Parts: sequence; C-alpha cells; structure tokens
Amino acid sequence: MTTIDRAQHDKLANAIRALAMDGVEQAKSGHPGLPMGAADVATVLFTRVMNYDAADPRWPDRDRFILSAGHGSMLLYALLYLTGTPGLALDDLKKFRQLESKTPGHPENFMTVGVETTTGPLGQGLATAVGMAMAERMLAAEFGKKVVDHKTYVLASDGDLMEGISQEAIALAGHHKLNKLIVLWDDNGISIDGPLSISDSVDQVARFKACGWRSERVDGHDPDAIEAAIRRAQKSNKPTMIACKTVIGFGAPKKAGTSKAHGEPLGAEELAAAKAKLGITGAAFEIAADVLKSWRAFGSAGHLAHKDWLARFEALSPRKRAEFERRLAHTVPGKLDKVIVAHKKALAANPVTVATRKASELALDVIVPVMPELVSGSADLTPSNNTKAKGLEDFTLKTPKGRYIRYGIREHGMAAAMNGITLHGGFRTAGGTFLVFADYARPSMRLAALMGLPVVYVMTHDSIGLGEDGPTHQPVEHLASLRSMPNMRVLRPADAIETAEAWQIALERTGGPTVLALSRQNLAQLRTDGTATNRSAKGAYELQAAEGGKAQVSLFASGSELEIAVAARKLLAEKGVRARVVSVPSLELLLAQDEATQNQIIGEAPVKIAIEAAVRFGWDAVIGHDGIFIGMASFGASGPYKDVYKHFGITPDAVVEAALKRHNG
Repeated sequence: MTTIDRAQHDKLANAIRALAMDGVEQAKSGHPGLPMGAADVATVLFTRVMNYDAADPRWPDRDRFILSAGHGSMLLYALLYLTGTPGLALDDLKKFRQLESKTPGHPENFMTVGVETTTGPLGQGLATAVGMAMAERMLAAEFGKKVVDHKTYVLASDGDLMEGISQEAIALAGHHKLNKLIVLWDDNGISIDGPLSISDSVDQVARFKACGWRSERVDGHDPDAIEAAIRRAQKSNKPTMIACKTVIGFGAPKKAGTSKAHGEPLGAEELAAAKAKLGITGAAFEIAADVLKSWRAFGSAGHLAHKDWLARFEALSPRKRAEFERRLAHTVPGKLDKVIVAHKKALAANPVTVATRKASELALDVIVPVMPELVSGSADLTPSNNTKAKGLEDFTLKTPKGRYIRYGIREHGMAAAMNGITLHGGFRTAGGTFLVFADYARPSMRLAALMGLPVVYVMTHDSIGLGEDGPTHQPVEHLASLRSMPNMRVLRPADAIETAEAWQIALERTGGPTVLALSRQNLAQLRTDGTATNRSAKGAYELQAAEGGKAQVSLFASGSELEIAVAARKLLAEKGVRARVVSVPSLELLLAQDEATQNQIIGEAPVKIAIEAAVRFGWDAVIGHDGIFIGMASFGASGPYKDVYKHFGITPDAVVEAALKRHNG
C-alpha cells in the first residue's frame, strides 16, 4: 500500500465524516457518531490494508469488510462511494434512509453493491464473519491458497460485544483459531442511554483473550498505531481483536463523546461547527476534487492483486475452475435429482419405519457424496439430529477439509455462522438443533430469510411426540411462528420418502432458507410409490383418495400426524363415511400455488379437518375458519409420547368423532 502522511490521512477520513454528517442531516434520521468516530480506523483499512478492487467488489479472493455496527451505515456508504464502487453515486447518499434507495438505514446486501452482509441487529455481523472465516479456511484447503487467501475484517461497536451472540461467536472463532478474522472494536464508551459505565464493566480485551483470541488496545485516532496493530494481527496464529479507543462524534464541539452524537442528526449549527473544527470546506455532500481523486486511487489499488489472482485462477485445471465457479454460483449438482430418485425407489422397494430425523440421515448419506459443498453440523445434538452423514469428517484446525462443524451449544452462533459460510460462497450449509430451540437461533434465521440465503435448518424433536422431556422441549407454536416469517420455508415430512423429497426441495432452493421439522418418534412409511416426481413440491398432495364416491371428509395432516389421518380414514370407511387424506408437508408451498391448483388439492368435501400436533394458526387458509382442527391449544406435557397424544386428544378416534359430529350435523 502507498504510504500517506497524517495530513493526507486526515483529509481522507474527514471526507467520510463529512458525508456521514450530511447524509444523516438531510435524512433527519440516522447515526452520525460512529462514522465520525471510526473514520480513522476505516480509512486505514481501505487505504493501507485491505485487498479491495472497487471495480469488482464481488471478486472471490477480496478481503471482506463487515460493518457489524450497522447503525453506522453512512460510514460504509461513504467508503463505497469514495472508492468508486459501481452503482453507488453521490445522489444515492443524498437519498439516505429514503424508500427504495441504495442507502437504507442499515446495510442491506441485496440493496447495495459492496455490502457483504445485512447488519443492524447488533452482534450479527460479528457472528456472521466467523462463518466467513470458516468458509475461507475450508475453501483454501480444497482449492489451494493460490486462489483462496484473504482476510475478514469486522468493525464492531460496544453493542455488538454486549449482545449474547458475541460470546457464542468469539468462543467458536477462538476454538478454531480463525487467525484470518480481525475485529476492530470501536471502543467509544458510549451507548444510547449514556456512558457505557452505567450498564457494563466488562474488560473486553481480557474476555477475548479468555476465548483464545489475541487482543490489544490502540488509539483509534492514530492511523500509524492502527496499521501497526493490524499488521501484528495479520501475523498471528489466532483471531485478533483490536480495541480502538475513539471519540464518538469526533469533531463535534458540543456533542462529541456523548450519547447525543449516537442516534440523531447533529443539527445545522453543530454540523457547521464540526466541519469548521475539522477543516472541512465546501457545501453539503461536496468532496474536494483532490480528495476524491485520492480515494478513487485507493479504490483501484486492489486491481493488480485482482489481476494476479485471475492469472492464478486460470492456471487451475478446467475441471477445478468449473467446480469453483459452480460452487460460487450455488448451482445444484446435476446428480442430485438422480440420487434422490434412486433413494426413493430403494425405499419403495424396502420400506422403513424410522423417525424422520433418521430418514434425514439416510437421505444425507446419498446426498453428501454428490454434493461436496454441503457443510453440515449441529449445536451439540449430533446423535439426536442425525446430521452427520457417512464419510463426513469434522472441520478442525488439522482437518480444514472437514465438512462437519461441531458448533457446541450455540444455536444462535451456529445460525449466524451458517449465514456467513453461505455468503462467503463455495458452500451450502445445514445445521441441526431441536425445533423448540429455533427461538435461540431466530434472529439469524430471520436475517437469512431477509437476505434470501439458501441455508437448511434440521430441526428435530418437532412436537409433543418427543414425549418425556415435556413442555419445555415440546414445540407447539414454533411451526406457525416460522411459517409466518416471510421467505422462510417450513417442511414437515411424514415418512422416509417425503423426507428425501424435503431435502431435494431445500437444496434446490437458492433464494431462501428452509426448516426441516423432523420427528423423534418412529413413523411408518406411508408412501410406497417411488415415483420420480417430487410429490411434496407443491406443498401438499392427495395421499389416499375417497373410495366409493365423492369425498365427504378431507383429512389434512403434516408429519407424524399423517398416520393418524390414515388410520382415521379407515375407521370412517367402516362407518360408511368417505374420507380422503391429503399430506401437507409444506403449508406455505401449498398456499403459494395458483388458485386452481390449491382448489384441486384442497378439494370440495363439506367437512375439512386439519391434524397437527401444534397450534391452529395458519390452517384456516386450508380448512376455513369453520373447519375442524385436531391439535394443540396449550403447552405440552411430560410422559410417554403415545400417552401425551391421547391426553391432548390427537388420535384417530378423536378425528373420527369430530368428523361424524360435523357430517351428521
């Protein structure tokens, strides 16, 4: 990197401060304090340290910059504009926080080129970066350091480090010695409520060291000290946290160093005084030509490194290049459909009665050999989630080619790391825990849905069917809760064949995440057709038609309750009532079909009954507000699972009784 003196550095950093102040002031909303305080740190990163080619901000071997403190988004937007990143003009900065602008209130990677991940909920960026560092190590081990050798830099705030997810993330990073992960903490000692001392007294440097990190303190307004600390971090065999002591709202005469600089515009008078104090001249959003020229030069400085990388990439064998490109594009292997169809035919020929969590493992056993990019793992529930397929090796420092991650009891950190691995490129991820613990992972799952990341959550023990562990572990509201999340797809298969189809649907999806809700208890295999068609793909299908005429009753069920519906149909037939059974592995997929398809699947039977060991919410779209629901209206209970089902009236007899009562009027 080109050496720059302090005077030039200050001009470059002040350009960030000026744009941040002006953007927030024009929007009459936002957070000027962090960009003003952290401008020196960001300037050092982008002018002296990072491999970044603004002309192509997505090239695979770039260094990653994660603004975990997403509220300081004007810092990132200023950097992207100043370095000349395509697609972000000065007019975009003037539209900060306006509807459909490229400069939303918090960074959104689907709105702004150059934003690596969506941040804002504190701690998420830091935890996502851990996944990125994992992916870098795994991809380098597979394709070689000549084409994969970059670092991940994180700018984190006090709030990022106070959020509980940060502990899960830094413990995971320290355990794996992710030495290419470097966190710069904007240590300004201020939060919204006031001085940090009123709510927190953690020695963060000591905390990171206790988690296996290298950590140190520097003056966050001394560019040479910042650079020197980063150079030391680059040579470490551990991840590094650099506590950069800064002043929030640096340069603002009255508000600097106070919470008033955090989350509100400075005001015209204070803004003008701050610019005067910093020596910033010119109108709002005006950057001196020589300063902009310097920034653009630094933005293009990574071009040579990018060009050298392209030459090294072209030196790979054609097969390896093609595989690298396929993986980065998240293109599904051509053999996936073939192995799933073969697996279904084998199951049809030799049916199995197993829990769908076990059926999931059987599916993974055929998927993993043809999908080397699939990284699986579990939050310390491997024997329960059945997420470790045959041949999967653990990811460790000594075995970086391993594709199985032991996340420990860190559901939230796991979900965020899965986001990071996926965002980095080169891998698809699947992670396991109990469905009830989706609550622990939910903020990261929500971001996956928002960003459209194709991650897979293997969530077992999906109902009161887990039995003796009782209501603390029995999910009843979770299916409805996850189904209500935009762009989150929930699949609850009923047997081994549906489970294989669910995996195919999840892996062929590239625009959003999928939850596989799987049973603890064994379930009979109800499907024996072995068809090549994925019957679950429309969300629902008729498993058993009514016999002897038009259906008088339609029974809809998902997962473990499908066998209850099948048994109820048989009992109703014995009483002269014609019933059909519709399997509904995905309520959302069913409701996403066109009206004609929905009507054909739902049918016209006058009596409609849904059966699911969960709350009713969502099912009225299928059975109507006057439809019958056999399920849960309270929390569960501890006991053998068959007794628990009887206790809550989720049985074939209960279905028959309700059907007859409505049918007979």
